[in-house]
Amino acid sequence: MKRIGVSALALAAGLSAAHPASAQTSQPSAPAAQPPVEAQPGSPAPAAPDPSGSLAIEVVGQRLDRERAEIQPSLGATRYDFSKTAISNTPLGENATLNQVLLRAPGVVQDGFGQIHVRGDHGSLQYRLDGVQLPEGLALFSSILSPRFADQLSLITGALPAQYGLRTAGVVDITVKSGTTNPGGEASMMTGSYNWLQPALQYGGRSDKFDYFAVGQYVSNSIGIENPTSSTAPLHDDTAQWYALAKLTALVDENTRLSFIGGGASARYQIPNVPGQVPAFTVNGISDWNSAILDQRQWEDTYFGIASLQKSYQDFNLQLSGFARYSKLSYQPDALGDLLYNGLAPWSQRSSFAVGAQGDASWKIAPSHTLRGGFLVQRERVTSYSQNNALPLVPDPNDPTALIPGTDPVGFTDGSEIVGWTYSVYLQDEWKVTPTVTVNFGARFDAISGQTSENQVSPRINVVWEPTPQISMRAGYSRYFVPAPLNQVGFGSLAVRTGTTAEPENFQNDPVKAERSDYFDVGLTVKPLDGLTVGFAGYYKFAENYLDKGQFGAPIQLASFNYANAQVKGFELYANYDKGPWSLYGNLAWSKVSATNITSAQYNFSPGDLSYIGNYWIAADHDQGWTGSAGAAYIFNSGSEWATRVSADMLFGSGLRTSIVTPNDTSLPAYATLNLSVTQKVPISGSKGTQIRLDAINVTDGIYQLRTGEGVGVGAPQYGMRRAFFVTLAQKF
Repeated sequence: MKRIGVSALALAAGLSAAHPASAQTSQPSAPAAQPPVEAQPGSPAPAAPDPSGSLAIEVVGQRLDRERAEIQPSLGATRYDFSKTAISNTPLGENATLNQVLLRAPGVVQDGFGQIHVRGDHGSLQYRLDGVQLPEGLALFSSILSPRFADQLSLITGALPAQYGLRTAGVVDITVKSGTTNPGGEASMMTGSYNWLQPALQYGGRSDKFDYFAVGQYVSNSIGIENPTSSTAPLHDDTAQWYALAKLTALVDENTRLSFIGGGASARYQIPNVPGQVPAFTVNGISDWNSAILDQRQWEDTYFGIASLQKSYQDFNLQLSGFARYSKLSYQPDALGDLLYNGLAPWSQRSSFAVGAQGDASWKIAPSHTLRGGFLVQRERVTSYSQNNALPLVPDPNDPTALIPGTDPVGFTDGSEIVGWTYSVYLQDEWKVTPTVTVNFGARFDAISGQTSENQVSPRINVVWEPTPQISMRAGYSRYFVPAPLNQVGFGSLAVRTGTTAEPENFQNDPVKAERSDYFDVGLTVKPLDGLTVGFAGYYKFAENYLDKGQFGAPIQLASFNYANAQVKGFELYANYDKGPWSLYGNLAWSKVSATNITSAQYNFSPGDLSYIGNYWIAADHDQGWTGSAGAAYIFNSGSEWATRVSADMLFGSGLRTSIVTPNDTSLPAYATLNLSVTQKVPISGSKGTQIRLDAINVTDGIYQLRTGEGVGVGAPQYGMRRAFFVTLAQKF
């Protein structure tokens, strides 16, 4: 039997040993060097050299890992890989949030609330754990996944092959740690500025045919959300969070593996205050209030589970998975303050429960052809309930034809429940036309039912040409279908607000539709020297019903809406060098997002903005022209028990959009932040490994604003973190 060994996924991993982002064109499958002892599919495992058979079991597990990767290679797309060492080189290392690590990839833009944008899209990121797509949740401030969970972390962008759909701005592909890749335990504690405390614990191992791994961390600090002012100490911004994940795998035989991944995250946030604000309303005779003592809070909880069966036989590989995810968001207002400043105090809760199944398979039907196909079925139920206080609109005593806000609050409730289904199937062929040219072509079909019922057939094609082992060129086209999140506001929720200060300026609320787009991508990767990789990527997207999101009032959550048409274009330049004790990387990206005519959820916008955007193209609020990052790391005494790693890291942004005269007409000032890290190994007798880490964030203490609170769908001002210092002690056992 001819083996397809290491896929593009595995090949990419070798390029990213110690730099924050290794970018390359994903390559067609290639034969791999075989380990000294390996069980072939469909045949008995070779005799293990050790009496317990543990080595043979480990080799079978490694082979199944490669074959799982072979089911879903990212052929023709652009892939940015972060190994465990690369993650360690980024500021705060594994203690950082997932989005902070992803910011080191080209074309990833920083936004408020800890959010990121990839290649001109607002959201639309897909997260996969060991190849299984995780349903989108409701959390805004918190990421339910942590770099601490990842043995390998990748961001896949560009013209995606047919196995990737529904969320297409980028695929965050996480290979979860296991007891084999991370045996033993490790405890760590990070502390520092903003009263930061972050303990973490992980443990993994293997017993006979069972592999187990578990990890958890707790985070407490006084800057849970970006500071709305430029001060060094935000007001009322405490947070307490925990994250956890466990993974268990069992080898049934040399060709069959069962696995289970379960995890969750729970976070509590205070909403930070801006002092000196003047109330917009009078409540029970009160018209003066200190905005610095407002007490608004938000809770975010998410739990998920994935069970998978992987089967390999000769040239056929299959993974079947079932998954479930529960997500809940709760908001508690300041009973008086919300009325004084917003005219609405909502005690609200939203929850979502999604369950589904996913299957993916590959079959090498001929030496030059590998067929791949799969399906996804998902059911999601979203419920929403809100108990509200608002002020009534009463006749103006000076003008009986006009209405003004009253001063005595009135209450009303609203709620909704909606069930949505998603169905997806795909089929594609990897055709090795010549030894240097590979064509991957196919299509997928997606259908949804919920607030709308829509479907689309989406053709995909990628061509990869490798004239030499050092040069790779690609071109690709993908038709995309991106459904809107199910948690939308219905017309009934608007109707109950009539006659109060919660009443919208207009009641137009056309349903949010799925985005449909044509995406073109080209790229070049060159390796001129040993350890050096440089590359270029360019892309263009034309979209109908372009999806965007905005934060409209409280609770602090994002609501989707459509532009009738949008154009997204840009390019990325990147380079990295990794050899010996040195690791260097740098990238620069440019993008432009233009959109026109808001066609859904119009009640969120003023009539003036709707009219202007209906007649002119505007920049999207998340559009940032130039984005860059760079970093360097050097290891002194590499390989010794006293090894010291020193690294420096920089992020640059030309500024997101704000509104001065017309919607989103101006960019905020450009900014750059410098971060420094030192990691020192400390040999202690009887210890399996002790490490001390120091991090300095924004060492120049630059003041930079991410948002002004103005712009289409922008709800609050936000500033980047001021200078901060952290120390981490980690102990292996």
